[in-house]
Amino acid sequence: MGRRATGQVVERARARGVVYGLRFVAYGRRRYVTLGSRDEGWTRERAETELVNVLADVRRGIWREPVVEVAPAVESDPGFHEFATAWFEAHCGEWAEKTRLDYEWQLSHHLLPFFRDHRLSQITIAEVDRYRAAKVAQSAAFAKAYADWQRRVDAAKGRAERRELTRDRPPRPLSVTSINKTITRLGQVLEQAVEYPEYALTSNPARGKRRRLKPSKPAPVWLDSAEQIRALLDAAGELDRGAKSNGRLPRRAILATLTFAGLRIGELIDLRWRDVNLADGRLHTGSKTDAGYRTVDILPALRDELLTLKAHTKAPAGARVFPTQAGGAMNPSNVRRRILAPAVKLASERLEETGGTPLPAGLTPHKLRHTFASILVALGVDPGAVMDQLGHTDPTFTLRVYRHGMRRGTESKAHLAALVGAAEKAPTGTNGDLSGLQRDLDHLAQAHNLAS
Repeated sequence: MGRRATGQVVERARARGVVYGLRFVAYGRRRYVTLGSRDEGWTRERAETELVNVLADVRRGIWREPVVEVAPAVESDPGFHEFATAWFEAHCGEWAEKTRLDYEWQLSHHLLPFFRDHRLSQITIAEVDRYRAAKVAQSAAFAKAYADWQRRVDAAKGRAERRELTRDRPPRPLSVTSINKTITRLGQVLEQAVEYPEYALTSNPARGKRRRLKPSKPAPVWLDSAEQIRALLDAAGELDRGAKSNGRLPRRAILATLTFAGLRIGELIDLRWRDVNLADGRLHTGSKTDAGYRTVDILPALRDELLTLKAHTKAPAGARVFPTQAGGAMNPSNVRRRILAPAVKLASERLEETGGTPLPAGLTPHKLRHTFASILVALGVDPGAVMDQLGHTDPTFTLRVYRHGMRRGTESKAHLAALVGAAEKAPTGTNGDLSGLQRDLDHLAQAHNLAS
């Protein structure tokens, strides 16, 4: 009669918690079988029951050592299309929807068309540089085609011709930042191949600053004087009084809100009357970061604009402040093309007629947000309060605006203060003495560096 099979349950502490196993003798050899952890549902009682079952199988001669599943063999040098697709599908669940769409666009519209037929081992530093050069050339061609198309649109006679041209709008050129983002995504995909020894790629050819374009630092653009701000708002008012636009597009109130409240374009579109307290002079808005949920002090000039608008619209509290004619949300591109662009064009013409300096090129709704920061600096608002009003968490931009603003002359600051009616009501955080601002800047920068 054979020796009675015996064994025991073993508990071991591991990084993932307590793990249970069985130690026993089978067919003349000592065996050890891992069962699983508590997180996987194993308990002492369940392990004891499993031990009884295993020992019974050993006595009957039917127990077999568990077969460990081995990962399927992979091709050591797969094509980029196959590998990048597998990478995307494996990770897309980890990303926010906007990030997933952005990554998908970078792969499908840029990386895959170029590297589709490349094996991983064929993606060398030289090939990454060739991709970068191809994107630069493509962007230049797109820029030329887009400029030609814009000239045709500007010269079009009538809405029907413009609508027809809009259908054939060429793609916009990629910026240096966008090209660099696609190279970063390429490096992210290839990094996974480098991490696994079964793939032929031993180093990441897309890694490092040399593979990327050096971004230029354009001169900051914002309206820097009371004369320019007044010209923009007056031009918007002139357009509002036009027969075709009267009562439909409150351009002046929209541009005043962007300029005097520093709202992002999405915040402007979503702004409701219930968020605007004209009696207390406060505006509540929320946006892309925790700091974006904030309260903005309404400057007197903006209060007058909004009071006039509300008196004409008589909208309920839940209504949008700046709706479409149907009451829905405006399209951000319409704010840029139909509201800001015509006002900028007319304002520059009026300024040139009187011998003034036209508005700077590249003015966008976001640059009007920068203008708001510049106004706060002129009013002597301290750096921390400027960041609160803008909803910023990083003081880099605030510091840049402040250093620029501190070079502004006393007369220029007085003109801006008069324009916004600051003498009637100064925003929270106003510091009339600008001599201590550099100390505030240094403290703010030091605090940010410590937090980083």
